[in-house]
Amino acid sequence: MELTRLIAVRHGETAWNVDTRIQGQLDIPLNDTGLWQARRAATALAEEPVAAIYASDLARAWQTATEIAQALRLDVLPEPRLRERAFGHFEGRTFAEIEAESPAEARRWRQRDPDYAPAGGESLSAFRDRITTVAAELAARHPGELVALVAHGGVMDVLYRAATGQALQAPRTWNLGNAAINRLLWTPQGFTLIGWADTGHLDGSQGDESAF
Repeated sequence: MELTRLIAVRHGETAWNVDTRIQGQLDIPLNDTGLWQARRAATALAEEPVAAIYASDLARAWQTATEIAQALRLDVLPEPRLRERAFGHFEGRTFAEIEAESPAEARRWRQRDPDYAPAGGESLSAFRDRITTVAAELAARHPGELVALVAHGGVMDVLYRAATGQALQAPRTWNLGNAAINRLLWTPQGFTLIGWADTGHLDGSQGDESAF
């Protein structure tokens, strides 16, 4: 089977990103900065030979994907399995609130216990399995082609770990920037990292619309 090239893009910024508030699967839209970032990513990818764009159906990812799709003259294909990890009762709370109100749970979360799931949420291992399965399935549909996946920070983290062999419990040392462009290859043997956290398209000031 031919390899598939993947472009993985995290959604643009939201107000809850700024507040360090856990979004999980709550449907939070982009803020003005996030919309600007999405347009910048769209401009950066406008000449790429993308065959299909798949996106989480949550608003922040869907809005980002829509901007990219317009630049590429494609439709966005919804894929709910690309949603962020479900954080259950942590959703809507800040990191500081979780530390103060649920210190024992916060410790297990900080330690990246792969089997720990907040009440009503997913464990890291279940989330990893969900994302690697759907990413491989989507890539397998497009042998020899370039596919864009637009999703969330947790999704990007899982893809990075899958491509580099980093364990779920390994401390994160890589960036997961809003609207960053990440590149991978997929074959039936797994994922390979090509490029990560490209944010050169975000170097201009937010008021600079000259590229659009």
